[in-house]
Amino acid sequence: MGFDIRMPIGMLFMLFGILLIAYGAATQGNAMYAEHSLGVNMNLWWGIALLCFGVVMLALTRMRRKQGPARTTGKQREPERPATRH
Repeated sequence: MGFDIRMPIGMLFMLFGILLIAYGAATQGNAMYAEHSLGVNMNLWWGIALLCFGVVMLALTRMRRKQGPARTTGKQREPERPATRH
C-alpha cells in the first residue's frame, strides 16, 4: 500500500509547532511566563520540540520512499506437487 501515516502526522506536528513558535515569539517577555512557568517561555520551547518531531517524521517518510515499497513477511507458497498413488 502507498499510504504512510508518518506524512500527515509529521505535517500536523509541524503546523502545531509553527503556531506555537509564532505565539511564543509574539508573547516573549510577557508577565504571564514569570507568573506561571518560572520565566520560561514554554510555548516557544514546545513549539520547537513539535517542529523537530514533525521534521523527523517527514524525513522518515521521504527515506522510506527512496527505499521502495516494503516487502511482505509472509511465507512463500511452495509449488503444488502432484499427489502420489500407492
